Parts: sequence; C-alpha cells; structure tokens
Amino acid sequence: MISKSLIKYVISLQSKKNRTEENLFLVEGAKSIIELINSDFQVEQLLLSNDFYLKNENIFKNLSFQISNEDELSKMSSFVNNNTGIAIVKQKPNLPIEFKNHSVLVLDEIKDPGNLGTIIRIADWYGFKDIVCSNSTVEFYNPKVIASTMGSFSRINIFYTNLIEFLQLQKCQIYGAFLNGENIHQTKFEKPSIIVIGSESFGISDEISQFITKKITIPRFGTAESLNAGVATGIFLDNFMRN
Repeated sequence: MISKSLIKYVISLQSKKNRTEENLFLVEGAKSIIELINSDFQVEQLLLSNDFYLKNENIFKNLSFQISNEDELSKMSSFVNNNTGIAIVKQKPNLPIEFKNHSVLVLDEIKDPGNLGTIIRIADWYGFKDIVCSNSTVEFYNPKVIASTMGSFSRINIFYTNLIEFLQLQKCQIYGAFLNGENIHQTKFEKPSIIVIGSESFGISDEISQFITKKITIPRFGTAESLNAGVATGIFLDNFMRN
C-alpha cells in the first residue's frame, strides 16, 4: 500500500508549476520506465505493480522501489488505467547544446504535447541527439510529452532558449520548413546543419525566418491544407538523412 501523502504528492506533479518547483517529473508505463532505468536520469522513487515487477525482475532487482496496486497507480497517473508503474525522476539542468560536427533540430513554438513527443521519437529514430526549443515550446517534462516519446526522451538532449540569440551565433546552413521554398526532393543538404520546424498553426515565426538560409518545401500532390508538425519532421529528417 502506498501512503495517502505519497499519492497526493505524485498527483501534484501532474502540474507544471509543481514539477518546476520540485525539479521533478513523472515517467509512466512499461516501455518508458524500462528505457528510463537504462538511462542517465536520476530516479527518486519507483512505484511498481507486482505483476510488472515480476515480469521484469531482472531489471528492478537491484533497485529500490515500492509495490503499488492498479487502483493506486491509476489514481496517480495521467493514464486512464495504469497497471505497470510510475517513476518520480529528477529533471536535468537546461544546458546549452555543444556542437561537435553534428546536425541539430530546432523547434519554434511547438505547442501540442503529442507533437513534441512524436518529434522527439522521430529525432531518436534518425539519430538526432540534440533538440533546441524556443522558450514558448511546450514543456519537455509534460507527462503527455514523455509518454508519447515511447522512451526516446531518455536519449535526447533538450535545450530551451531564446532562438533569436541562439541562431544569431550559428555559422552553418540553417534549413527551415516553409510552404514555399526549394523542393525537398531536389535539395542537396549540407551537413552538419540546423533544421528548423515551426508551430502547428503558423509555421516558422517571422522573427526566426530571418535566420533561415534556405527555405525548404515538402511538395503537395493532393489537396490537404497542411501537415502535422510531427509528420513534417519525419519527412524532413528522412530526406535529410537519405541525401
């Protein structure tokens, strides 16, 4: 049994204000927790269902944890039902990205948690280790972001900053996704470089557009008005890596 005070505390970490004050965040679900254990994140507390523990005893046998029942886990969770576990984890400091001859993904005002989580997962798939986000991009430690990364959050470095100040210092090619630009299928990408993806509703903002050295377009063959930011990122990175 988990104490009422701990249940209340875990529920409080569903709030961004409390996560920021405590410098903690939550990781939920089997895939994400297993990826977490194999990462360099510092786990403060681990709450596991008995079934989940028994199925993964070799992973958890040397760790400190508490057994919780499904009702308790679901009550504390952002999931409708949680029969696996919840981890309370220390946030990492917001440290600048150090460029070491590798390309970087930049996100300008991505607002939807699911989109950010998907983008992180896509970046992980294509081997991008670093993502730079505008200060107005949705919080990395939002439970919906963490859940939708399916564990990829544990392998990606995220840095929130003023993008104008960041891009002013860059000397490499800066590509941006626009509705009007060079056809991505015909683009010969330079590497390393920076790839900028704009918000779901408005694309790359005007103040950031001035730093784009080459505008790139994903050609449309049908009649859809726009692409989801996560889908656009996937197409962009696939062409970038293939080229």
